[in-house]
Amino acid sequence: MHSYRDVIPLLAQNYHVVAIDMPGQGLTQLGARHRCGLDPMAHDVAALIAQEGWEPAAIVGHSAGGALALRLSQLLPHTPAIIGINPALGHFQGLAGVLFPVMAKLLALTPGVAGFFSRSAANPDRVRNLIETTGTTLPDEGLALYRRLVGDRGHVDATLLMMAQWSLDDLLRDLPQITAPTLFLAAERDEAVPPSVAEAAAARMPNAQVTHLMALGHLAHEEDPAQIAQLITQFLATVTPEHA
Repeated sequence: MHSYRDVIPLLAQNYHVVAIDMPGQGLTQLGARHRCGLDPMAHDVAALIAQEGWEPAAIVGHSAGGALALRLSQLLPHTPAIIGINPALGHFQGLAGVLFPVMAKLLALTPGVAGFFSRSAANPDRVRNLIETTGTTLPDEGLALYRRLVGDRGHVDATLLMMAQWSLDDLLRDLPQITAPTLFLAAERDEAVPPSVAEAAAARMPNAQVTHLMALGHLAHEEDPAQIAQLITQFLATVTPEHA
């Protein structure tokens, strides 16, 4: 959860914050290799929430985490508010939409690929270039954390498995039935998930709104954690006043 390292302390001033990594993500241990898709992950997180007795007033997710947050809102016995930061709720277009999932499956099934990627991607310049292609510029401290992350073979392996098993079809079909109060934060400089993705998803949902973030990229919550925390707090004050 290093990506939220500066947002969590700000939110914790008003809320009890529980932060988790997806199985295999970050530096956590991967469980069953066949449970890295959207629905299995959502059911596993819902089971963890039930086991721990949590009743989250809101769920915050970034990129693919935004999709996971929406799916969780359908599984929990109560309806939490949802905040998606640059939520990845669209498909690759054209030929890429056909080839990328196939390539991900092949890479995930090929022995040694995770190790190769983790060794090559840990190069400082490559990590910086990768981050900058998303429209985000991070200081050296943030880049060092990503170098550690992509240099971890287990994280890369879990990421490839998630890419290979990820499918948004059911979630996108269900968007009109998702009634959770939802805020999408869409960064104007995001080169990975353009703001039009959040706009299109919100237009199909009964209780969703979009706030545009000027001069920020895909990792907006790392670039300007104070602004992100303020927008989340303001939104939650309107939809969950009893938790404010």
